[in-house]
Amino acid sequence: MADKRKSLTYKEAGVDIGAGAEVVELIKKSVRSTFRPEVLADIGGFGGLFSLDKNKYKEPVLVSGTDGVGTKLKIAHALDIHNTVGIDLVAMCVNDILVQGAEPLFFLDYFATGVLGPRKAADVIEGIARGCREAGCALLGGETAEMPGFYAPGEYDLAGFAVGVVDRGDIITGVSIKEGDIIIGLASSGPHSNGYSLIRKLINDAHLSLEKVYWDGGMSLGEELLSPTKIYVKSVLKLIKACHIKGLAHITGGGLTHNIPRILPKSVDALIRLDSWLVPDVFKFIQHEGNVEQAEMFQTFNMGIGMIVVLEPELVDKAVDILSNEGEKVYIIGEMVKGKGETKYAK
Repeated sequence: MADKRKSLTYKEAGVDIGAGAEVVELIKKSVRSTFRPEVLADIGGFGGLFSLDKNKYKEPVLVSGTDGVGTKLKIAHALDIHNTVGIDLVAMCVNDILVQGAEPLFFLDYFATGVLGPRKAADVIEGIARGCREAGCALLGGETAEMPGFYAPGEYDLAGFAVGVVDRGDIITGVSIKEGDIIIGLASSGPHSNGYSLIRKLINDAHLSLEKVYWDGGMSLGEELLSPTKIYVKSVLKLIKACHIKGLAHITGGGLTHNIPRILPKSVDALIRLDSWLVPDVFKFIQHEGNVEQAEMFQTFNMGIGMIVVLEPELVDKAVDILSNEGEKVYIIGEMVKGKGETKYAK
């Protein structure tokens, strides 16, 4: 007897394989634009192939990092703007491996959603490709996962993975940092991708509008909050080649308060002078509107400093010139003093 039940398909279950194929076609040009000479295969394979040029290194060490964008994605979803968060994804990973002296080589992404919208996914991945171009690394592969019922309608999540390389003798660890060394700060482009759970609570509690401009000379609050995380790779790699850098710290979640100690010996403190740079308006607005204590601000946000460099005093002028010529806003924000491996603040 014939089975008269309706034949069930994967598409009826919520997964459209055709949409996935459409995404691949939409992103091919952007992905290929990131390829370095070491990339050995086109997109679409089961694994990305990358041939490390071992002649460039005496003793190559691979450095890897992984991260996401966090609840900043909620702002992108609310405004239906999706071409910037991919830059954030790359930045959070490549800046992390940069601080050990590594040149980013390649990047992989994971894009997960309930129902795949090809144009939206393509916008995100085009942002990822742009971030890779800024960092000089190849977008070697990725995964687009459609999981009906797992995410809220129209929403998605992102994760990324970067691999870089550094010669063993050139790894930057912070172990040689000593009293008297100078701390240089590189300006951030805003909150980057940290502190957005606090920001979103403030928006909800104070009934703020993402479309409204709240301070003179600013963009709308939503545009300010979607400013992509700054990628420091090219400028800092140029600095590393020209100067002996003792320590680098990417200022992410935990702010200056908790990220600088990650590279400090237990014999010194980082003394940060609070009047040495201009805190961007977005942080002043968050602090005022949320009645946030200063200590909480500095352990939640970057407060306008996205990367710090530690080096000897005699190299400061040279380092500032190099970084400024590369387009960075540079501040001398403090020095190392005798201590216990902590961040301290002074006016």
